[in-house]
Amino acid sequence: MSPDKKKRDDNEKPEANKASGSPESPEETPVVEGEEEIVVEPETDSADVTVEAETLSEEDAALLDLAAVDLVSEMRSDMLRAQAELVNFRTRVERDRVANRESVIAEVIRSLLPALDDLNRAEKHGDLVGSPLELVAAKIRSAFERYGLRSVGEKGEVFDPHFHEAVVQLPTPGATAQTVADVIEPGYALGERLIRAAKVAVSVPE
Repeated sequence: MSPDKKKRDDNEKPEANKASGSPESPEETPVVEGEEEIVVEPETDSADVTVEAETLSEEDAALLDLAAVDLVSEMRSDMLRAQAELVNFRTRVERDRVANRESVIAEVIRSLLPALDDLNRAEKHGDLVGSPLELVAAKIRSAFERYGLRSVGEKGEVFDPHFHEAVVQLPTPGATAQTVADVIEPGYALGERLIRAAKVAVSVPE
């Protein structure tokens, strides 16, 4: 073989190797089937990433503090207002409960007053002395007194239209004011509540 032909053959071998797909350098490693290809991400220099923290000015910080104080004050005011409303509600409920209780007791006593009037008239005529009704009358009066029942209308007291009902007016010489001359039918009051006004005869000036 001549030297020129051998030289041409040597020059053609690299091109043949490229065409056949053979690796040119040991840096290119073929991927084996069945194995995952591991891709290595380039490292990022943390020094290149800079986070600038925002700092509040003194005026902004003062505004935030003032807003926090106002919020706490408002919440405290709401709490105190709610507590006051709860106390008022409890007071109203208790007042209504007492009023309803007194109203029911007053109605029961009012329905029993005619029987008490009969016992009083019988006592004035002396019919209760030594009879079983004397003990009954004493028990009824004691029960009414426990609930605060009191009689209204006494002879000689000043006439009061809120507690007395004038059935008869008697012009009396020397009288300077209207006074109770006689009690025809006693009245009764339960605490400050008038159950029945007393029917009285009134002495009036001539």
